Amino acid sequence: MDAPKNANETYCTFTLPGDMTAGGLPSEADIRKDLEDNDPKVKRHALKAAIMAMLGGEAMPSILMQVIRFCINSQDKPLKKLCMLYWEVVPKYQEPTSEEIHAAASGGPALQRKLLPEMILVCNALMNDLNHPNEYVRGSMLRFLCKVKDEEILSPLIPSIKACLEHKHPYVRKNAALAVFHAHKLYGENLIPDGPELINEFLLREKDISARRNAFLMLFNQDENLAIQFLANNMDDVGKYGDGFALLVLELTRRVCRRDPNQKSRFVRVLLEMLSSNSPAVSYEAAWTLVSLSSAPTAIRAAAMTYTNLLNSQNDNNVKMIVLERLEGLKKNHTKILQELLMDILRALSSPNPDICKKVLDVAMDIVNVRNVSEVVSTLKREVTKIDGDDVVEAKGAYYRGMLIRSIHGCAVRFPHVAESVVHVLMDFLSSDCGMQVIIFVRAIIEQYPPLRASILSKLLSNLDDIKNNTVMCVCLWILGEYCESPSTLKEAFDDITSLLGEASFIMKTDEKQAKEKAAAEAAAGPKMVTKNVVLSDGTYATQTIYTEAKKVEDNTPVLRKMLIEGDVFLGSVVSSTLTKLCLRASDLPDAFSAQVTKEMTLETLLVMCAIIKMAELTVNAHRSSLADCTERITLCTRALLDPKANALLKPIMLGKGKAAFGSFLKSLKDKESKQSKKDEQAAPSVQADDLIHFRQLRSSAVASGELDLDDGHDLARATGYEGGSSLLTSELSHVYQLSGFADPVYAEAFVTVRDYDISLEILVINRTANTLSNLNVELSTMGDMKIVERPQSQNIGPLDQCNLRASIKVSSTETGHIFGTIVYEDAATKEKFYINLNDIHMDIMDYIRPASCTDEVFRSMWAEFEWENKVAITTNITDLFEFLNHIVKSTNMQCLTPIDNTQKGTFLAANLYARSVFGEDALVNVSVEKKEDNQGELAGYIRIRSKTQGIALSLGDRITTVQRGTALGL
Repeated sequence: MDAPKNANETYCTFTLPGDMTAGGLPSEADIRKDLEDNDPKVKRHALKAAIMAMLGGEAMPSILMQVIRFCINSQDKPLKKLCMLYWEVVPKYQEPTSEEIHAAASGGPALQRKLLPEMILVCNALMNDLNHPNEYVRGSMLRFLCKVKDEEILSPLIPSIKACLEHKHPYVRKNAALAVFHAHKLYGENLIPDGPELINEFLLREKDISARRNAFLMLFNQDENLAIQFLANNMDDVGKYGDGFALLVLELTRRVCRRDPNQKSRFVRVLLEMLSSNSPAVSYEAAWTLVSLSSAPTAIRAAAMTYTNLLNSQNDNNVKMIVLERLEGLKKNHTKILQELLMDILRALSSPNPDICKKVLDVAMDIVNVRNVSEVVSTLKREVTKIDGDDVVEAKGAYYRGMLIRSIHGCAVRFPHVAESVVHVLMDFLSSDCGMQVIIFVRAIIEQYPPLRASILSKLLSNLDDIKNNTVMCVCLWILGEYCESPSTLKEAFDDITSLLGEASFIMKTDEKQAKEKAAAEAAAGPKMVTKNVVLSDGTYATQTIYTEAKKVEDNTPVLRKMLIEGDVFLGSVVSSTLTKLCLRASDLPDAFSAQVTKEMTLETLLVMCAIIKMAELTVNAHRSSLADCTERITLCTRALLDPKANALLKPIMLGKGKAAFGSFLKSLKDKESKQSKKDEQAAPSVQADDLIHFRQLRSSAVASGELDLDDGHDLARATGYEGGSSLLTSELSHVYQLSGFADPVYAEAFVTVRDYDISLEILVINRTANTLSNLNVELSTMGDMKIVERPQSQNIGPLDQCNLRASIKVSSTETGHIFGTIVYEDAATKEKFYINLNDIHMDIMDYIRPASCTDEVFRSMWAEFEWENKVAITTNITDLFEFLNHIVKSTNMQCLTPIDNTQKGTFLAANLYARSVFGEDALVNVSVEKKEDNQGELAGYIRIRSKTQGIALSLGDRITTVQRGTALGL
């Protein structure tokens, strides 16, 4: 422990709420007067004020004797508790005289601490409480003694502490064991040299769980051999000693086996016994200990079974997440063992939390093999079908169903023999809210597995009228246009599509439009209340009120036709392209389609395309943004059917290039996944041939006796967040902020540490004057979603002295914030008050942003959902499109979701970037940049940022603006 640098650090181990000082603290004379009052409430208030004043740096020497005279023998329990806090904070030693300080500085005898004479009376009062007949008074005094670090005070109390070990009440005995541990740890050889033997005897006869745990804690830290001996003699009874004792045994096991691996065999029995403990904390720690000490398959299998039991038996989502993290760690090196428990892991999908289900699927999908893929797919199919009927599963919504579909897709891609068994089940969900994911899965399966095409196309045609989503309908029509190659399937597809389209006129008639508007208005108006007089059976009159609802008009219009009537021009272009492809393929099959049939199909297709063009021109709510592109595409389809020259040019492109492009797209995705898997394999820990080998047994005994091993450096680096850094010192210096100037009388600088939700400030304050500065306060304030939870305490700093202050700030959202403040102090000589304004500390949003990935569908849905948008114009001197994109990705700590090919040449680039904050907030960025050819090749365009909250959109926009401006200046 570092030596304390001031009185507050020496004595204070607690804080009191600031509302005690409301209205200001009373003077020393007022406190002294109130302590003489007979009312315990007045005494308590005065003693609180004295404690607060002393925590602020006031000496108050005259209060000590008043507390001894009027408070020390009080029977008021709150006042007695305050007295203990006062003994903890009060200075207990005489201040050295100036002659003694000068003599020590001149090379004379070192300063000797002299106990205040009044402390003898205090020790006597403490001894009286240790011998008090009330067991709770004794126990609280023993707890207080665990905070006392002065040998002169503890020395006369040792006999009383030992006597409390034999008290009849367990509350006294368990606190007495802690007091013995504390005294032996500080001054074992001087005060209580027989402490371990005394506690060992106490442990042998003790029956209380808490007292036994505290006693074993003392042996565990002070005499490890006695602890191991006790554990060996009572191995069979460890399970009866409670959870706290078991956790200490596990910690002892880790420490001993880490230092001497040959001792593992002594603890295997107790570890295996604790794996089946009724306490989840004990079984979890036992499993983790077993994995950390042994890599034997038997040990790993036992630990994995314990983890899976905890996963399925615990209701706390945090516990489930922690256990899944452990299973993911085992997955890297012990995949075969986890494959045996895969079905038990999948049982956790019953959790109502979608995050738990996502983590379960992430763990499970990596360990699926040929042997268990059938069972896994059956389980996933059962979960998908349960969503519509089970309320618990349905509550997880479309997000959970999408995860299941993606998992099934992954299994089908890796193991082709299960694709046929799942694709038909999933196609029943084309009309659901996750129909887009289903159709994407179907599109990939139909391309990769030609034998399944006939059955998939037949199922798709039967479900075509049930699809409600326009985008899903577009993909379905594209599949039909590309893969309907056999005559029967081609004819069936053409007939079904034209029947869903109906009459080749997609403009709503006036009477139909009025009837539809009238029905919609009546439905929006709700039920009508009609009141009338009726004659009852006895001949009397009564008033009867009837609620009538408007009759629902059944709309039998096919879904595809309804979509076109509503003005979806892009869907119309897809319909035109699909029918054109079917007609072109029919012309290549003269044996199955006669010239007359082909001509009829062509004519009907042309009528449909003309009707779509007319609809796009006349419908008010048509998608005008895509009207020009869709009109041009439909024109090409028309020319392909009517112009023989255009037919010869466009037919190979329309019938072959689309399918080939989609096949290359799937291949690129597969190559990307294989590269990622290879990268993960390369990231595994490896040892070079010329690396040094550390033999624990051959190291010196001095090193071996320590608790840390040389091989722990990597773990420490990961724990402190400096893994991969060039130097700890360099990383720390980058987080040091100068708060005041070198010419100021008080110099201050802060070391800022960001840990997700918490910001820790360590402020170094140096007094550069020759006077003592009293009541020095660093008053901090924040701007943004930050809250100061721990403020720096007031300090007294001597001439040319320094001290360290600490402050803690809680962050609640991803937003750029500022920390600013003022140093306020008094000159002890002149009693003048001075103020120093501090420089601002700018908290960067990059401290909270983490790269993440998501599918294109999820990105689009979030882009449409998020309401906050920030649009940043591109102004930079970078002239290369890919260089600019890489610069933005690196500077914003985001991940590019759009696959980029650097070999392609062009003047326009569009890409989507995605990141997630440590608070779970999503950040979406779209980069649209164009290279101008008429102005020295400069880049122009916009970067659009969208998020659910305003803060992250504005902060990320400021970051991008600053980054690109800095780049422009630097080039």
